[in-house]
Amino acid sequence: MPNNSSVTMFILLGLTPDAPKQKLVFFIFLIFYGGTFVGNTLIMVTIKFSRTLGSPMYFFLLYLAFADFCFSTTVAPRLIVDSLSANKIISYNECMTQVFTVHLFGSLEIFVLVLMAVDRYVAICKPLRYPTIMRRQVCVILTVFAWIGSFIHASSQIILLLKLPFCGPNLIDHYCCDLQPLLKLACTDTYVINLLLVSNSGVICSTSFLILMISYVVILHSLRNHSAEGRKKALSTCTTHIIVVMIFFVPCIFMYTRPPTTFPVDKMVTVFYTIGTPFLNPLIYTLRNAEVKNAMRKLWNVKIMTK
Repeated sequence: MPNNSSVTMFILLGLTPDAPKQKLVFFIFLIFYGGTFVGNTLIMVTIKFSRTLGSPMYFFLLYLAFADFCFSTTVAPRLIVDSLSANKIISYNECMTQVFTVHLFGSLEIFVLVLMAVDRYVAICKPLRYPTIMRRQVCVILTVFAWIGSFIHASSQIILLLKLPFCGPNLIDHYCCDLQPLLKLACTDTYVINLLLVSNSGVICSTSFLILMISYVVILHSLRNHSAEGRKKALSTCTTHIIVVMIFFVPCIFMYTRPPTTFPVDKMVTVFYTIGTPFLNPLIYTLRNAEVKNAMRKLWNVKIMTK
């Protein structure tokens, strides 16, 4: 990467400077990341090899699990290793790579959640046309566009960040490389850059959240014409999706739609959507979804019996 500054490495201050608390951080987030790895991998394998989970909803759920796994992996392993290290050093290139991957997989998760809302809208509001509209080719094309949009977003973020000169302080008061802490270290006026970054990340988060909320208002309004059993099933699916949307988007909007300032609570907010949400999503989708639980039982029972 072209380095526009004299700084070749940064020092991450982590979640806490207290040594005993750092050991606690190690064990807590090792458990969280282990759960994220197992839960999302289990969902991906189950959907991939199960014959009963072939609908578009589960096609998008597979990509959500993949995005969750990759999103958490860009941050959690370094946090876990650094919690046992006295010198939390990250090179300039590694820092910029982390910013890129966080925004790549974070925006991919946003776009997949939007696609899942579109799928639910078509399934509930236009059930007769659902097989035609949400056929497999359309789902694949939509997913490709989600990847392209994510790559464009992450690339625009990193291009703006690479223009900033870092020529003095290199202490990042965070456990990972993120936009606001890095803007704070730049030895130039970052007002314009921050506006461009906020207009990118902030608009994506806010607009996607608004689209999702409007889509669910329309969906819930249309449920009046369904049978009691149909309403119950649709509400169960939509409630799961709304929970996931709220626990992911609220922290993101808080972080990326504000002036270039940092707050003490930023670290915990970032922990929630980079590590907490990828850990919770598999639990939400498996505990509240009977089809996924039944498919897991059938698939893994067959594998155990085969062995």
